[in-house]
Amino acid sequence: MSTNFRFFITLFLLINISDLSAADILLNELDSLPSVFMIGENEAEYEVLVSTCNDPLLSVCNDSMDEAYKKWLGLLSDMEKYAESKDFDIRGIKIWLNVFWNTDGSIKHLVYYPKPNSRNMDFELLSDFLVTFQSEYNMDFTNQKCFSHYGSAAFPTFADIYLGKEK
Repeated sequence: MSTNFRFFITLFLLINISDLSAADILLNELDSLPSVFMIGENEAEYEVLVSTCNDPLLSVCNDSMDEAYKKWLGLLSDMEKYAESKDFDIRGIKIWLNVFWNTDGSIKHLVYYPKPNSRNMDFELLSDFLVTFQSEYNMDFTNQKCFSHYGSAAFPTFADIYLGKEK
C-alpha cells in the first residue's frame, strides 16, 4: 500500500470517525516510520510527525535562543564524540537535520538530508550510525509533549570552543 494512499485514508478517518481521537490515528500512522531516514522518504508519515511534534526546541527552552542553541550544539557535539568512540568518521559531513524528541528527552526520530557541499559517502552507513546514536542519546531535560528542531549540522562542530568544554 502506498504511503500517500495510507495518508489519505488516515485523513478520511480523521474527518469521518468520531469515536477515535485524531491523536490516536496520527500516532498509529507513525508506527511504521523508521527511527532514522532521509528527507524525501516516508513523506506522508513525516508530515504527520511534523504536525504531532510541533513544539519547537526554542519554546521548550522558554524562548531563550542562547539556551536552545546550546542544547542543539550540545547534541551535535555529543554526536561527534559518539562517532569518535565508534571509529565512525563524520568529519566533512554537512547535513540538514530534523530531530524529534520524546517527552523524556530521548530521540524519537532523526531525519536528515546531505547538503550539496557535504563529503561524499555511503549515506546508508550514516543512517546506521544515527540509529545507534539515537538509541543511546538522551537530552538532559523533558517536556510535556514531544518536541523538535530543524537545523544545520556540519562536522567537525568545534562545539567545545563555544561551549567551553574540555575534550
